[in-house]
Amino acid sequence: MKIAIVFGGVSFEHEISIVSSIAMKDVLNNELVYLFLDASRDLYHIPSDTINSKLFSTGNYKKFDKVYFQKNGFYKKGGLFSKDKDIDFDVVLNLSHGGDGEDGILSSVLDFYDIPFIAPRTEACVVSSNKFLTKGYATSVKVNTLDYKYYTKGEIVCVDSFPVILKPVKLGSSIGVSIVKTQEELEYALDVAYEFDNAVIIEPFISGVKEYNLAGTKIDGKFRFSIIEEPQKAEFLDFDKKYLDFSRTSKALEVDLGEKLNNEIKDSFKRIYNTLFEGSIIRCDFFVVDDKVYLNEINSIPGSMANYLFEDFSNLFNDLASNLPSKKHIPINYEYVNKIQASKGK
Repeated sequence: MKIAIVFGGVSFEHEISIVSSIAMKDVLNNELVYLFLDASRDLYHIPSDTINSKLFSTGNYKKFDKVYFQKNGFYKKGGLFSKDKDIDFDVVLNLSHGGDGEDGILSSVLDFYDIPFIAPRTEACVVSSNKFLTKGYATSVKVNTLDYKYYTKGEIVCVDSFPVILKPVKLGSSIGVSIVKTQEELEYALDVAYEFDNAVIIEPFISGVKEYNLAGTKIDGKFRFSIIEEPQKAEFLDFDKKYLDFSRTSKALEVDLGEKLNNEIKDSFKRIYNTLFEGSIIRCDFFVVDDKVYLNEINSIPGSMANYLFEDFSNLFNDLASNLPSKKHIPINYEYVNKIQASKGK
């Protein structure tokens, strides 16, 4: 199976996407086709034997062929005496982290052109890329979340007790996130967050809280889970720690929380994944406070696809690629228009 990896895009996590995509060379046994979406949203075909991070920072990627979307795939424009050439692939892996990739823009484009892809569909992207909407969705499917307050830029922010953790609503990788311990620190933290977004979520900060990661997917109606991992962290998983995870290929160590908590985490994952995230491999990050499981966040396109959490990621990936959800066919027959025309002719 030939995999076309679409990466880059207009996002604060653009560079992370590059690192994550290159790491897949050591993870997937498939033939890979790299399609890079630059800051202008131009698409380039990067040969897999040439790809490296310096290629993008220097702008040398522009020497390679531009690629364009078409129905069922992509093509390169031909020359004066040659035809346009299709890009040969079987399925797309959306590895554009953050904006474009995780906010639903790229999923919508792929859907529009009937291109098969592994990633959340548009509705799932909208829910998971916005922490405010994630909270509401989790509550609706009976998954616990920490108490929070939501503010938009310009509103007066009231914090009853410190410390708190302040997060931009639409960003991942801990970008713009601050632990705020005093009123004096609050203004600076808000300034930092509003550099990236126009809304914030404020939650109580629980020092030493236990956090656990679980990835998974659903294939033929059956859930397939990774191990449960306890990530190593200081006060919280900052950008640098998460950045390293995006290039991670070595296997993680499994943590055994006992049957009760293991099952509760998996049950919470199932409720989140539901039918909304079909066609994707996601990672959910959970807190455990007083033996109660809380959803922290949904990683709809996790770094390096969370391959390091699975025993056999390559087979899992191929199984999912062969069993993607099908779109419901909507017949267009102009019956209503024809009835109007017929009635006018009477």
